[in-house]
Amino acid sequence: MPENIQLLSPRLANQIAAGEVVERPASVIKELLENSLDAGATRLEVDLDAGGVKRIMVRDNGKGIEKDDLHLALARHATSKIHALEDLEAVATLGFRGEALASISSVARLALTSSRDDTGKGWVVSAEGREMETQLAPAAHPRGTTVEVRDLFFNTPARRKFLRTEKTEFNRVDETIKRLALSRFDVSISLRHNGKGVHNLRGGTSRAEMERRVAQLCGPAFMQNALHIEMERNGLRLWGWVAEPAFSRSQADLQFFYVNGRAIRDRVVSHAVRRAFADVLYHGRHPAFVLYLELDPASVDVNVHPTKHEVRFRDSRLVHDFLFGSLHRALADVRPGQKDEVEEAAPQVSGLAAGEFGGQERMPLSSAPSQPVPQGVGFVGQSYSQQSSPQRIQQQMQGYGELHQPYEGGVQEAPVAAATAGAWSQQMPAESESETPPLGFAIAQLHGIYILAQNELGMVVVDMHAAHERIVYEKMKSAHATGGIQAQPLLVPVSLAVSEREADCFEEREEVFTSLGFVLQRGGPETLMVRQVPSMLHGAPVEQLVRDVLSDLLAEGSSDRIGNQINEILSTMACHGSVRANRKLTIPEMNALLRDMERTERSGQCNHGRPTWTQVKLSDMDKWFMRGQ
Repeated sequence: MPENIQLLSPRLANQIAAGEVVERPASVIKELLENSLDAGATRLEVDLDAGGVKRIMVRDNGKGIEKDDLHLALARHATSKIHALEDLEAVATLGFRGEALASISSVARLALTSSRDDTGKGWVVSAEGREMETQLAPAAHPRGTTVEVRDLFFNTPARRKFLRTEKTEFNRVDETIKRLALSRFDVSISLRHNGKGVHNLRGGTSRAEMERRVAQLCGPAFMQNALHIEMERNGLRLWGWVAEPAFSRSQADLQFFYVNGRAIRDRVVSHAVRRAFADVLYHGRHPAFVLYLELDPASVDVNVHPTKHEVRFRDSRLVHDFLFGSLHRALADVRPGQKDEVEEAAPQVSGLAAGEFGGQERMPLSSAPSQPVPQGVGFVGQSYSQQSSPQRIQQQMQGYGELHQPYEGGVQEAPVAAATAGAWSQQMPAESESETPPLGFAIAQLHGIYILAQNELGMVVVDMHAAHERIVYEKMKSAHATGGIQAQPLLVPVSLAVSEREADCFEEREEVFTSLGFVLQRGGPETLMVRQVPSMLHGAPVEQLVRDVLSDLLAEGSSDRIGNQINEILSTMACHGSVRANRKLTIPEMNALLRDMERTERSGQCNHGRPTWTQVKLSDMDKWFMRGQ
């Protein structure tokens, strides 16, 4: 092994850089298309052979490259997008590092043809990955640029061995095209593979045109179950589409997030989305969304990794709270009956085929205005400074506890207790009434488990325990939030052995623990004393909880563990306090439960993420019996 320091050759330096920038054909496609968009292109054509390994051609109608700049286009660290450090601190273009074309030309045969005018005359520059020498020649070409890449990794056989099958490589290219097409609705994009057309996406800027493209790329079922959101606050703007919880996925394969038009993966974003869906997704399921965050380019650092998939926000807490609050509010506002333009853009998907859980229609469950959600630390949708005592929670439970009192001899026939009789005394309205509530009117109970109701669309089937569980849970959370947190001193303080770094973190963020009902005191350089805990967590593993919160504060700057723990307790209490199977309800009781669902946030799912109701359309039932055929 040589011991003397030597300057690497340009070819070797570019091949090392190519190891970070060019992993496979999809990486080449991404870099070339981003360059085209930065050049102002409104039409992109992509043509591949053998999954892109044999040949890649990208043509655009952008502004093109001057003849005198063509030799620099293939040079490393040569770019027209930044000129000074100040430009790097507020990057507004997709590319800026000046590495892509040099890296590609070092591991493939590359030819770049470009023209700046409409005369049909242009120039072509080429390189073949040897000593990076470029050759310039005249060529016929319309305004714009064409880049042709052949024989990827022809001079680095070890890298070529890591490529997968043609089908796999093409699927990765297709995914890259899809991500880029969702970032720029105004750009027309076509894709051909082995001479066959795959995509031909027309550009458009209206909402209907954008939703048509989303439906093309994400599937019509996604758009059928998607909510359009658009929110702006503190210089941040979030817009796009998020699927209702009933359309959850078994894989995180339908998640597209963009920051200033750039597709990114970020822990802050992922955490905010997980929190927003915390108690409406079934365990192991993943949400689906196409979301766009816009903010000042100076507020986000995109120069984190050569692939530019990662970013770093200047104020990550502000971004996190904005994303969580926006999505949390959007999901809470979901009500049956909301029919908007989204359904015109996407084909209708009936009943159980609409999502993986299927069947739920967007219907406003209530005309009552929704209450604003206080912004707090860690407690889903609630503020820690306003929470109730266990006694108040217990009082809240008493009205529901009578619904599942022990009984003998099978189905209980007795009416509900006096504590709830007033709220559950609504009678079936007369058939002459013109308006039917979104969830309709109850007509029967099936096997002591399901409520069958009739509405204008057909039949609604409700899981009465799951629905009542969500109603109780939301009421308990509201009561807990408005009553103020109650703490309980420990008779014998708990001593925790922690690292000095963790103890210092506690002193810096002591207000976080205080707001959550904890009273801690530093007993030494590496010791903390727990003297008071929230009453709701009495008997919980407090020592481990404090350690986990400290770990989160050190790693993320915030923690949701205590809020999640309290929510889990409330969820369990709500589950035990909800009407049970085989409890026979009267028609007025069933109708009262339906009306409560119409007034309750997130009533489409129970506390554990299971769907609470489904819609069976009359047209679907007609098909069962071939009526009208």
